[in-house]
Amino acid sequence: MKDIRQSTQYADYLSKTGWIAERASGINSFIRKFPIVGSVIKIQRPEKIEMDKINKLAKKYRALQIIVEPKNTTDIGLLIKNGYKLSKSPYLPTKTLQIDLTKPKEKIFQNLLKDARHALRKTSRSGVETSSDIEDFRNLWKKSVGRRRCIPPLKPLLALKKSFDDKCTFYLCTDPSKQIRAGAIFLVADGMGYYWQAFTNKEGRRALAQYNIVWEGILWAKRLGAKIFDFEGIYDERFPNKSWLGFTHFKKSFGGIVVEYPGAFIKTRLPL
Repeated sequence: MKDIRQSTQYADYLSKTGWIAERASGINSFIRKFPIVGSVIKIQRPEKIEMDKINKLAKKYRALQIIVEPKNTTDIGLLIKNGYKLSKSPYLPTKTLQIDLTKPKEKIFQNLLKDARHALRKTSRSGVETSSDIEDFRNLWKKSVGRRRCIPPLKPLLALKKSFDDKCTFYLCTDPSKQIRAGAIFLVADGMGYYWQAFTNKEGRRALAQYNIVWEGILWAKRLGAKIFDFEGIYDERFPNKSWLGFTHFKKSFGGIVVEYPGAFIKTRLPL
């Protein structure tokens, strides 16, 4: 299945946030123009890599840098042959976890690890509801994480909802007294569901609310016809980031299979 960054919805979303989206042969390329110096082009997880089209884009937009994040290892040789080098800092997560949503709900639940099943039983009285007020959702997010984390501005969040429409949901998890414990954004595109972004406050972490909201997101994606649920990144020893270890343990408690990607390949050139 195609990666979400190759969907028409994602192209529309990035177009609303300052990028130029070009689509040719079913492949999305995204261009960010900068005064005087030229532009940066990024092509993420395409189904195929067509160097002639990439070179035409580079010339058209006077690209200073081209970033290609291949979907599989078979494209590595082609990229290296054309002057691309592996970046030490990937732009997209290079390892992720995916759940098969074609199985019955009961089977998916049985495949969860013991701690996840326990947490879901413990949080059965928590409620998960859709937030229709994106600004309010963001304010709750900001209040929950304080200055510890950067959160997206309101404009991109509104653009995300507008571009994905009913294939995008902003969930909030509350305790029995309706106090907010956690929030999460889930997307569906081209038959895949995605755990996009999330937050949990101190009370939510103590109450294990994050398990409940992710489980509801999985079921939401399944109802919309998604065949696979993608957790959008776990810890990768090839590109170590120790801050990812905690949520990787959490995500792995939902079972699934590990999927690896090669990383980001970059070519720097003098704009013509």
